[in-house]
Amino acid sequence: MNLNDTTSAAVLEELRRRPAGQRRILFTGATIVTMDPDLGVIEGGDLLVDGDTVTAVGHDLAAGAAVVVDATGTILSPGFVDTHRHAWEAQLRRIMPDVDDLGGYVMSTLAGYATVYRPEDMYIGTKLAALTAIDSGITTMLDFSHNSRTREHSDAAIEALVDTGIRGVHASMGPHFGEWERQWPGDLARVKDQYFSSDDQLLTLRLATLATDEIAGPALAYGPELALVAEDLGIGVSVDAVFGTSSSEAILRWAEDGILSADVTLIHATGLTPEAWKAMGETGTTVALAPTSDAQIGLETAIPAVDEALSVGIRPGLSIDVEVTLASDMFTQMRALHAIQRMRAVNAAYGTDQQPSRITTHDVLDFATLQGARTNGLAAVTGSLTPGKKADLLVIQAEDLNNMPLNDPIGTVVLGSDARNISAVLINGEPRKWDGHVLDVDLSALRAQVHTSRQYVLNTPAA
Repeated sequence: MNLNDTTSAAVLEELRRRPAGQRRILFTGATIVTMDPDLGVIEGGDLLVDGDTVTAVGHDLAAGAAVVVDATGTILSPGFVDTHRHAWEAQLRRIMPDVDDLGGYVMSTLAGYATVYRPEDMYIGTKLAALTAIDSGITTMLDFSHNSRTREHSDAAIEALVDTGIRGVHASMGPHFGEWERQWPGDLARVKDQYFSSDDQLLTLRLATLATDEIAGPALAYGPELALVAEDLGIGVSVDAVFGTSSSEAILRWAEDGILSADVTLIHATGLTPEAWKAMGETGTTVALAPTSDAQIGLETAIPAVDEALSVGIRPGLSIDVEVTLASDMFTQMRALHAIQRMRAVNAAYGTDQQPSRITTHDVLDFATLQGARTNGLAAVTGSLTPGKKADLLVIQAEDLNNMPLNDPIGTVVLGSDARNISAVLINGEPRKWDGHVLDVDLSALRAQVHTSRQYVLNTPAA
């Protein structure tokens, strides 16, 4: 069956008519930015999705019984991977756009608003964040869910990820302040059994923790005890608030204790010592940068640590962090990092005979896709349009007003595109955005829920 418009209702109707496991889609005539080092960019290429998997990329692929979609004039790209976002905060978006420092955020949000959240507020915030992620091309989101006050709070956050259809990573942590049931981390065994019993599902589980005890005390700080919890459960670890001298000293202790590895992600990593970076590089520890968070909130040096990571062989993932004060999309993160690093490189070489060492648009797209997947422990699953990986992909309109003419596809994705150019998003082979709209969302009902939750949180005194 040939249908000539990737965004047409007829295509969507035909796709949904077929059972997901028997569905085959052949995109033809696209510029395919695979982000696979061996496949590169394929001009005028075809991509075949069989069920939930990319099964072939190339030219002149046989259609068989597939729905054939003429994707001429589009770019096919892997979905973006967000390695760290506090999704439950979404109904508080941009409530403090000009935050002065980390302390201002901590005291207003974590010591204030967070303490009154009910399970239903966790659900609404997480759902809103995940749907917004899908709308802007993020197909995988690590939700650093650090407001798990009760079992019900954890369940609500996980169920929100399930209901949106995003490839979600639930990274669970107890709250910083206020009353809570102290069920974490003990409750993680139940959470894993209830929601993460299969290795072949959209959701995965990680343990979330902090680098040191400076903000919230020793119970939430990474160390041998929490490392053992993660090891016993067979899950990875995401460590937030990694910056400065105290975190550098902690990293060296973790290396000595043997609890740094590729299964551990250090978030931010600003202002760390060369010795700490050396230990991270030697152990294969992964890093999640938050370019706008570091710069805008002013975390330690306020400079995203991309040069430091690359110097020890770590290619980082990228993340959104907190929507209370930051943008929600990956395009902003890529552009911010691209501009900041190149500014620093040129500035360092200015007035000398040295050549600036600048990252490229390919680098930042790699960070936002393949390296993000690796950082989240999902490199074998997503992050590139490699045959055998899951079909998490974007259809980006290359001939829209702000993108035409298409001269460089990677440059167009990174520097030219935004959410309005993403006509379709597939996650695990399932259409989640089509014709420019996120599917299966009652926007009016969601808006009412978001406003109701926001009003409750803002009008309830901190516990």
